[in-house]
Amino acid sequence: MRFHVKPHAPDLDAGLEVGRVIAIANQKGGVGKTTTAINLAVALSQAGRSVLLVDLDPQGNATSGLVSSPEAREEIRQRKSIYQALVLDVPLSEIVLQVRPSLVLAAAGPELVGAEIELVTMEGRERRLLALLGADARQYNYVLLDTPPSLGLLTLNALVAADSVLVPMQCEYYALEGLTSLLGTIGRVQSRFRPTLEIEGLVLTMFDARNRLSHEISREVREHFPHKVFKTVIPRNVRLSESPSHGLSVLEYEPRSAGAESYRALAQEILAREDAVGIH
Repeated sequence: MRFHVKPHAPDLDAGLEVGRVIAIANQKGGVGKTTTAINLAVALSQAGRSVLLVDLDPQGNATSGLVSSPEAREEIRQRKSIYQALVLDVPLSEIVLQVRPSLVLAAAGPELVGAEIELVTMEGRERRLLALLGADARQYNYVLLDTPPSLGLLTLNALVAADSVLVPMQCEYYALEGLTSLLGTIGRVQSRFRPTLEIEGLVLTMFDARNRLSHEISREVREHFPHKVFKTVIPRNVRLSESPSHGLSVLEYEPRSAGAESYRALAQEILAREDAVGIH
């Protein structure tokens, strides 16, 4: 897929109401955060929702995973990024790029790797993203925040700015230990900065139906969090691994694959929850 990168002017369907900010977070790396951010963003946009994806990970994988052509990638590198917005107060409207119909990206740039250090001395450092999004976030049905695999200031900014947290969780033993730490951090953010922050849900990733441990982890997580685990499980799927190298989501790269079907199902679960509380 080739596309022309251009500034975005929101154009919402009058029948769709505004917005929810969801941080996709887990301090453990390699659990499918960015894979979930990219594919859930595309799935929601294909379902007719207006989506803003914010790439807060200095590795910039959500950015590269949505941009296919070298020309478009070079254009993104030359533009202002989420770093300039967070650290230099550049307005959100000056950095967002339309990368798909109904899908807009606030890209990560190479400078983002130094943002943690620069934010330390800033007043209101934990609320920089919240202030940046401001009323602009409500121009979209969903704002998805892809976070780094750490609990530093970038992730903290995402949690403070979010309405809820979606936690991708790999089906392995050590994932349970990381989950405990993350839930503790979420609790502290609720008590100090964001009392309304909720758990959107836990989504099990890299599930191998042939592996007994995957089933054991799934059962244990569902027993401990019976109302917070999505029914949808993201399987291990080679198409999910291949699609980012093409700058495509798996829904575009191989729409009939198990990975694509699972992210469409996850998006439908999220939409169904919103429908249940009267948000359309």
